[in-house]
Amino acid sequence: MKHLLRPFLGGLLALAVFLAPERSEAADFRLTLGADYQVDSGPFFHLTGAVDFVFVGPLSIGTRFGVALATQYNTLGIPLDLSLRFRPGRTPLYLELLGGPWIFLEGDAFRGHGAFGFGYQGRSVSFGLEVGYLEPRPHVGLRLGWRF
Repeated sequence: MKHLLRPFLGGLLALAVFLAPERSEAADFRLTLGADYQVDSGPFFHLTGAVDFVFVGPLSIGTRFGVALATQYNTLGIPLDLSLRFRPGRTPLYLELLGGPWIFLEGDAFRGHGAFGFGYQGRSVSFGLEVGYLEPRPHVGLRLGWRF
């Protein structure tokens, strides 16, 4: 897994640069609190910031980064995800796909993460559900976020 991390991160960075819009006024920043339960490993919590750029119409692409606390191992982690967010029509609902490496300070340092999220996005507050896989097990979690 570790020998594939550099090409994977390089590919993610190249994709983000390629898909980034030319103007930055379309950027949107969100601060999110998350609480997840990972099967057979227990809960983990995270505080993340996300920057989204409008890509095409209701579709946006962005990054999510922050700090995580895994309670079973009592260790900190750094979640790093690329996100693809879709807001259908003019509804306050959203769907998103997330993926990227999470770096933990103990145990398996690099863990792959992939998830699907959906929820409600108001003017400044959002809440939703995320279902995904954080190596080596699936997880489900709740999100509460503030948009700036």
